[in-house]
Amino acid sequence: MSTEPEPVSKDATDAVDTGPETPGTAEASAPEAAGTAEVSAPDAAEPDTAADAGASAGAASEVAPDESAGQASDAGDGVEAAAQVSEAEAELAAQRAERERIERRKAEKQGPIDAGGKLSGSAADLLAAVRAVESGEKPAATVFEAPEPARRPAPEPVRRARPEAAAPPAAHAGSVGPAGPAGPAGPAPETVQSVRRVLAEGGAPEALAPQTAALLGEGAEDALRADPWQLLRVGGVRPEQADGFARALLGAECGPDDERRGRAVTVWLLEQAALAGHTALELPRLTATLAQRGVPDPDAAVQSTLAEGEALAFQDALEEPGARPERTAGGAEDAHAEGAESGEGEEGEERPVRVLIGLERYALAEESLADGLARLVNSAPKQDGSAADWEEAAASAPGSAADLIRAVATHGLVLHTGGEASLAEPAALLHAAHSLGLRAWAAAPGPLGRDRFAALLGAPPADSAAPGPAAAAVVTLTGLLTGAEGPGRDADGALDLDLLVVLDAPQLDVEAGALLAESLPDGARLVLAGDPAVLWSVGPGRVFADLLAARVCPQVASRLPDPGPLGELVSGVGIGELGQVEAPGKEIVIVPVRDAGEAVHRTVQLVADSVPRAIGVPAEETQVITPGHGGAAGTRVLNAALKELLNPGPGRFGGFDPGDRVVHSPAPGRVLPGRVVTADADGLHLSCAGETVVVPRERVDGSVRHGWALTAHQALGGRWPAVVVVLPGDAVQALSRPWIYTAFGRAARHLSVVHGVEQALPRAVAEVPAKPRTTRLPVLLTPQVPVTD
Repeated sequence: MSTEPEPVSKDATDAVDTGPETPGTAEASAPEAAGTAEVSAPDAAEPDTAADAGASAGAASEVAPDESAGQASDAGDGVEAAAQVSEAEAELAAQRAERERIERRKAEKQGPIDAGGKLSGSAADLLAAVRAVESGEKPAATVFEAPEPARRPAPEPVRRARPEAAAPPAAHAGSVGPAGPAGPAGPAPETVQSVRRVLAEGGAPEALAPQTAALLGEGAEDALRADPWQLLRVGGVRPEQADGFARALLGAECGPDDERRGRAVTVWLLEQAALAGHTALELPRLTATLAQRGVPDPDAAVQSTLAEGEALAFQDALEEPGARPERTAGGAEDAHAEGAESGEGEEGEERPVRVLIGLERYALAEESLADGLARLVNSAPKQDGSAADWEEAAASAPGSAADLIRAVATHGLVLHTGGEASLAEPAALLHAAHSLGLRAWAAAPGPLGRDRFAALLGAPPADSAAPGPAAAAVVTLTGLLTGAEGPGRDADGALDLDLLVVLDAPQLDVEAGALLAESLPDGARLVLAGDPAVLWSVGPGRVFADLLAARVCPQVASRLPDPGPLGELVSGVGIGELGQVEAPGKEIVIVPVRDAGEAVHRTVQLVADSVPRAIGVPAEETQVITPGHGGAAGTRVLNAALKELLNPGPGRFGGFDPGDRVVHSPAPGRVLPGRVVTADADGLHLSCAGETVVVPRERVDGSVRHGWALTAHQALGGRWPAVVVVLPGDAVQALSRPWIYTAFGRAARHLSVVHGVEQALPRAVAEVPAKPRTTRLPVLLTPQVPVTD
């Protein structure tokens, strides 16, 4: 039994499981032909770690029975609606423009990686080959020539097409977001039809045609015939399914040693690792997992992938545990930094290194993020107000709020940690900044966090005109970066502000972080504030945790504890203890259940009757949180049961009726809670955080879910008067300390726990921390910034 605890994919676990005993855990029998690798059932991947990355709903049952969960939208769907302008497209357009700028800047950096001289074996050969290609000494075809014995020859590789951006039509009526930024043009109908024919010929679901055509462009049919494994690029398609498609098209020419298959599986594993939060994979883990996926020569597959430019290789020098390089006045240009880059110590001794392979988009984003943060750390903030003025503002603030104001006065980057009560300190900072005349703003990842902080701050609505220095403003991070909310940008394209406080900072991934850091003007101050014990971001990276570990800027830890029995419970979970908490006002109630069916029954009873009657919190202010979307007590089953009682109806429009509580995911990793208003020919009309959103008819099934029950990741940033956390017996593998901390911490007045996991709950709190993620941010920051004691 399984609750589908939002795994990235059961296949992906091989690539992303970071357990020390089994790096790349699944065992596979040697395949006799391409696609025959049978992987033993892995442990459930970390819950809530990624947005749904499955195929469209019509193909889900055929292509992706193990739906990759996390948020409501499938990464591959909605191609027919791609021409519709929306907030998500504005965000993607902004990210594309920023990535192009980052790529141009990175191209100006000279020289390949000057390292690896002390390595041996395949790692040394691989890095030598990469350097030779990058320096132009040898063409890729020569460097990556097939070793003996010769592998099966492959046709000329088909490079992956990148869809061209096109100017969009006018904004859809009622849609959220600006109408200006360009969105991707949908594929031509004839292209979709030609792809549909080749998919049918290969035995693949024809419903994949729109996504495939959008990914591969006009020549999609020819590209698939030349390299059938390019089907693996479509969300939800797994290697064994792509192998079956290739066998049907290639016949006897298809084999597990085909170079095209090796490249495709390598990229697929890196993409799955990104969905699980990694920005790169260590070379030994990658090659071991390739072998488990039936690739006969993993080293050659990685070399071929690098030669085709579909991935990048890195060598990072490692320090001894707890050690950091000494700094001199020369900064990143000193001899020690050069030694670190070359893998040698100050006296020329060999230093440990790790070789990483990553996708270009995340590598560039992480490097850009490191550069942007280093710029903030190393530059003096703009002198707004005298030192005496800042000290006067700090002296009038209580406790650690004063420490925060003093740190921000003299530093460009500051980290602030604490629980729910600690939000009062960024609020005090914003009030102080406005009193000093700074253009200060706060940004939260989503509308839940934005509205919660705005209520605390007494700020004007986020969609109002820029309020000026007398009042603070709170916006969503997406709205800030796209220009839909906030101060807009100055003549140089930078955000027109002096101070930015980012709330719920653990939700920041490397791509959003890079876009944010590059958008800040010189002399600006950035404060990243959040609770380090909650779940990490849906996207790759762990920006907040990496910065805390790197110690490159001041860190202010709040001394404000969360009050009451709920605060005591959640604080205990954060340090690995699940103790007895006195709750005289029924703030915490444990409801034991025997099975998933009883869990669903008791959950509905709590929401509809017990909590309103005993606690005084109505059903519309109660939120249900469960580990995953699927299973006998997942969000789908719970939402169906709750809808039947709280808002019964025929579900005439894609299963929805007016008044239904929903969550809308316009893009992977983004969640907008709301309610259904109506439906017409234009689509499903939603009210989300006071704004009207129209979801086109063809996108409803893939981007809208009922919202009475959410996953913990979907609930991040929000708090409700009452929360019911459902822990059915088959959810044991989904539980971890961060998940429990996050779920329990969403309750403001009352928490009911529908408890069916027995001793697995205290065991998860005590023994199951967050799964590690492989990232490069600390290594990239080390040579650029000094250590902060």
